[in-house]
Amino acid sequence: MPSNKGKDEDNKGTSQRGFASMDEEKQREIASKGGHAAHEKGTAHEFTSEEAREAGRKGGHAAHEKGTAHEFTSEEAREAGRKGGHAAHEKGTAHEFSSEEAREAGRKGGQSRGKGESEDEDKSSSSTRGGTSEQHAEAGRQSHKNR
Repeated sequence: MPSNKGKDEDNKGTSQRGFASMDEEKQREIASKGGHAAHEKGTAHEFTSEEAREAGRKGGHAAHEKGTAHEFTSEEAREAGRKGGHAAHEKGTAHEFSSEEAREAGRKGGQSRGKGESEDEDKSSSSTRGGTSEQHAEAGRQSHKNR
């Protein structure tokens, strides 16, 4: 008679031992410990910014395909962009816009802002933000001169 040792009736012969049989939380806990140990030993893989960007892109695509991606509100996206911009400026890796690039960005921003908004919304937001896209571009040029 064959032995059922290490086999589960419900899983049709799969073992109840090993990493793959553990629940996801337990797997994460063990993997995390391995990652910490590798960093302490200095043997952990250090991603280049390009590798990290590619991994993030792949993860984002996979999450969107599975339907598990976080959908940002416009406020969350604005806040994330603001934080990223501040971090890049602190590190000295921020893109410095030419006056032409700033002008074009201001123009595109002004065009997209008007899409889907009523006339009243557009007026109220312009009163708090102030200025035309050309004025914003000029302000951007001025702020870069002061650095």
